[in-house]
Amino acid sequence: MDPFETYLTKALLFLKIRPRSEKEIKENLKKKRADDATIEKILKVLREKRYVNDEGFAKWWVRQRVVFRPKSSRVIRMELLQKGIGKELIDIALTSEIEDGGKLNDLEQARKIVEKKIGKYKHLPKYELYQKLGGFLSRRGFEWDTIKRSIDAEFE
Repeated sequence: MDPFETYLTKALLFLKIRPRSEKEIKENLKKKRADDATIEKILKVLREKRYVNDEGFAKWWVRQRVVFRPKSSRVIRMELLQKGIGKELIDIALTSEIEDGGKLNDLEQARKIVEKKIGKYKHLPKYELYQKLGGFLSRRGFEWDTIKRSIDAEFE
């Protein structure tokens, strides 16, 4: 089997796990010592067969973050930048999630997390509850104002 087919197979196996950005595929193939010409050829084939689409990947990533592991839009934006997605595509993905009825509003995301976690901390004094939930939300990238409002909303 020639190197192109070998690396194409490796790229397809990498894509089998979950959708990937072009940058992720490039980095994976470079790690496996593929030369630049082969990588570009493989990416061209993957684009033609629509296995790689950065816009679709960005939308998928945002949807995953909204549904399964809620994070602030700032953190989602940073994750997508690290994955090699352009700022324009990130804006499109974040906007399309809102239009599809998703809850990309940071306050709504934070409230969703608080509702899920509040039972675990109900027995704690209020200041400890704020500390625990606030720490959790801040690690997910939410700003203090959003954190405070989302926890306060639970006590109204």
